[in-house]
Amino acid sequence: MPADSSPSPADVRLLPDNSAGGSDARVDARSSDFLARNEAEVVAAATPGRQLSDLPKDELENLAEEFGIDPTRFKDRQGLVAAIHDRRQTIAGFERDALLDVVRWGRRPVAVNASKEQLAQEIARIKSMRFVGLSHRGLVVLARMRGVTAEDAEPIPDLIKKLRKQEGFFAKLSRKRRSVIASVVSSVVGEPDSAREYQYLPTPEGRQPVGSGPASATIKEEIEDAGLFGGITNRIKKSADTYINQKLDEIETRIDRKLDEIDRRLAEWRDKEVANRIKILKITLWASVIVGIVSLIYSYVKVNFPVGADKPVPKVVAPPVLHPAPLAPEPANP
Repeated sequence: MPADSSPSPADVRLLPDNSAGGSDARVDARSSDFLARNEAEVVAAATPGRQLSDLPKDELENLAEEFGIDPTRFKDRQGLVAAIHDRRQTIAGFERDALLDVVRWGRRPVAVNASKEQLAQEIARIKSMRFVGLSHRGLVVLARMRGVTAEDAEPIPDLIKKLRKQEGFFAKLSRKRRSVIASVVSSVVGEPDSAREYQYLPTPEGRQPVGSGPASATIKEEIEDAGLFGGITNRIKKSADTYINQKLDEIETRIDRKLDEIDRRLAEWRDKEVANRIKILKITLWASVIVGIVSLIYSYVKVNFPVGADKPVPKVVAPPVLHPAPLAPEPANP
């Protein structure tokens, strides 16, 4: 936060005028109603990490160019800061659908969920003066982004007339020169007219919504907008991107096919393993049943049919014990 807390001229002109006595209540009520109506739109603009007045001069000029502001028109730094602030407030008041109309018309690569400032920065890069296929609300947004005063109810021919007048003589002459060169290059190359449908960039979730827009720009239109080398460079980049995307799609398809084959083989092995385990369980169960039945039969036979129950058990008689007779004593000798 800077030491000087006094508001800048860009902020002072947005404050209510309290010079008239006794008007504080009315000013507060009007300010509350205004903030309640426009709070959502003002918050939609991206807030910078630092204040605009704290940015270096080169970063401030780059930021102004990103929003379609010519920094050379402003002599002092404070005027450039005020212009950037006004442009951000204007962008916050735009309708999102109108911004998307201009992006589709200019065929700028953006995601469908991009913020308003991101869409406005892409619109500022559009230099085309062919307004075929652009809606009325998109034409109003384009005119305001190019610094032209445009009303919502202003007819399309008047808006186009203002835009062509704002282009300037030398810019128009340069565009005509590029158009002649583009016609020659297009006739030499012999590029056929293409009508590929516009597509947004994929979102982080992987979805790629398709938007309705004009046909893709031909090499003639690209050279007319960006010059000979710029148009050829853009076409080479697009061709390289298309080739790379095609190869990536082929690689992804092969990987998916291999993964499907691996899943199929794993499923087969899993089915075989389950079948073998079920077979082992069946064999174990039948063996247990058979052993149980045999055990029951054996117990039944042992209990009801004992071995040798009808035959008398022979008595074992012990043999008599024979004692030897005592011997007679011998006569004594005389």
